[in-house]
Amino acid sequence: MKVQLLDLASQYRKIRKEVMEEVKKVCDSQHYVLGKNVSALEGEIAAYCGAKYAVGVASGTDAILLALMAVGVGPGDKVVTTPFTFFATAGSIARLGAIPLFVDIDPRTYNIDPDALAAALKKNPKSVKAVIPVHLYGQCADMGAINSVCKKYKVPVIEDAAQSIGAEHRGKRAGSIGDMGCLSFYPTKNLGCFGDGGMVTTNSRRLAERVRMLRVHGSRVRYYHDEVGANSRLDELQAAILRVKLKRLGAWTEGRIRNAVRYDSLFKKAGLSGLVGTPFIEEGNLSVFNQYVVRVKKRDELRQYLAGLSVGSEIYYPLPLHLQKCFKYLGYRKGDFPVSETAAREVLALPIYPELKTAEQSFVVESIRAFYNTTGRPR
Repeated sequence: MKVQLLDLASQYRKIRKEVMEEVKKVCDSQHYVLGKNVSALEGEIAAYCGAKYAVGVASGTDAILLALMAVGVGPGDKVVTTPFTFFATAGSIARLGAIPLFVDIDPRTYNIDPDALAAALKKNPKSVKAVIPVHLYGQCADMGAINSVCKKYKVPVIEDAAQSIGAEHRGKRAGSIGDMGCLSFYPTKNLGCFGDGGMVTTNSRRLAERVRMLRVHGSRVRYYHDEVGANSRLDELQAAILRVKLKRLGAWTEGRIRNAVRYDSLFKKAGLSGLVGTPFIEEGNLSVFNQYVVRVKKRDELRQYLAGLSVGSEIYYPLPLHLQKCFKYLGYRKGDFPVSETAAREVLALPIYPELKTAEQSFVVESIRAFYNTTGRPR
C-alpha cells in the first residue's frame, strides 16, 4: 500500500469544476492584480479568523516581512522568536537588518516557551522591538502568557500563523490574538492556493493601512511613495481559488482532527504508547493539525524504513535555526537551545490530510510497529 505524505490531487478532483469556473471568470475579466476576489477574500479571511482587517500579500514570508515593517522593525533591532520553525520566520527578521533573538521551546507543544520569552525581554527591555510566536504544526502558542509579558514591556506580538488557520486558543482564532497575524497559502497548508500567497490579519486599522501601503512599494497614491515598501500583492487568480477552498476549510479541518484522534487510538491499541510520542494539545487549544508530528527514537532509521514501504513522512525541522550556516554570525552554539535540538533529532510528521483513509492510517501504524519489532525497542 502506498501512503503519500500529502495527496493534493484527490482534493483537487472534488473541486476542479468550481475552481476552473472561477479561474475562467478571472481570465475573461483580464483583471489580475488587486481585483474583486482579493477584496472579497480579505473580508472573508478576516471574518474567519475573527480579526477586523486582512490584507492579501504575495506569500507567507512576505506577510511576516511586511508585518515587521509595519510595526517599525529596522536595522539593529532585536526580534524574539523560536529557533524551531520554518526559515522564513527568522529570515524575514534578518532581511530587515534586525537581529533574531532566539529562545527555546516548550518540549510538549514545540511552541515558544513563555518563561524563556519573559527572561529574554527582561534582559533586553529596550532593544526588543517585536516578538514572533509561531503556532507550530497547527496549534497556537500560549498566547495568554505571551501577550501578558509583551504588554508589560510594550512589545508588539506578531503571530506566525502560517500553519494554523482556524486554530484556537481559549476561544480566539489564530491571527486575531496578537497585534498582527501572518498566514500562508502555500499549497501544502490547510488552506492552500495554486502557488504562493499570504495574508496579514490585525484588529488595528492603522496597521492594516500600513501593510496595504507597504505591499505596493510604500504608495497610497499611485506613483507617489511615502516610504520604500515591496511589490507583494496576492493576485486575483489565487484569491479566486482560495475563495472556493475556504468554503470547505471547516470540513477539511474536521477531517484532520478526526484522523489525529484515530492515530492516537491506533498507536495506543498497537502498544506503541511508550515508543511513539503522539501530539500534545494544550488545554484550551484547538489544533488544526497542519502536521501530525510524533516523537520517536531511531527517527532517521524509521523514516528510511517507512520510505521502503512507500509510506510518506517528513522532518519539520531537521536543524534548528540557531545552528544554520547563514546565522553563524549571531554567535549561537550547539547546546544553547537543548529542547529545540532534541526535538530536531526526534520529530517525524506522518500523513494527516483529510482524505486519508482508515486503512491507510492503520498501515502507517502497523509499519511503525513492525519497524520496532524488527530492530528492537529502544530503552
